[in-house]
Amino acid sequence: MSNLAKLEAAIGVTFQNKDLFQQALTHRSYLNEHPDFKTGHNERLEFLGDAVLEIIVTEYLFVNFPHTPEGDLTNWRASLVNAKMLYQVADKLGVENYLLLSKGEAKDKNTKARQYILANSIEAIIGSIYLDQGLETAKGFIVKNIVSQLDEILKNQTYLDPKSKFQEVAQEKEGVTPVYKTIKEEGPDHEKLFTVGLYLGEELIAEGDGLSKQEAQVKAAEAGLKKKGW
Repeated sequence: MSNLAKLEAAIGVTFQNKDLFQQALTHRSYLNEHPDFKTGHNERLEFLGDAVLEIIVTEYLFVNFPHTPEGDLTNWRASLVNAKMLYQVADKLGVENYLLLSKGEAKDKNTKARQYILANSIEAIIGSIYLDQGLETAKGFIVKNIVSQLDEILKNQTYLDPKSKFQEVAQEKEGVTPVYKTIKEEGPDHEKLFTVGLYLGEELIAEGDGLSKQEAQVKAAEAGLKKKGW
């Protein structure tokens, strides 16, 4: 069994175009060291997979929860398609063993940056499944590996937006509206990491990191809720 065949077995898809699957597992950094590598990097597939994931999850929620208000469905969807969830899926499937990374990136294990790379690779894999096998096969993968987490999300109420919750409690308990300020930005444009501070007045309550300011704010709010015991 070839290396990629083991991952194909894990995700339940046998690709007609193996190069497409290989591309989904190729990080931009790898091409810096191997400019003649036969496939490109996975960012365009990630872009496509993100859209496929969004429509499949949206359709599933729309069809299966006909009486649930739009606001709740939006929060549920965000919990299913965020980087944390996609990283967990990548971890469970063992995707890390098949990623092609530069030597520097390969050494950089167990970091937030690696988790984002793995989360993005799931979107790229979804994009490659869609191109190779069509929407139904992509849907099968998404429902089995991602939508299947919905029961757990609903049970633990992890879909509640941390920013809204922190603001609500801060106003109620302390009479202050929280403010988010960007503390630093680092890394190249295509993979910039933002650190955002959550403040009540002048006091820094917590910090959060993310590949977007919005994501960093959510992380800061989660950390703030934990720190305040809210």
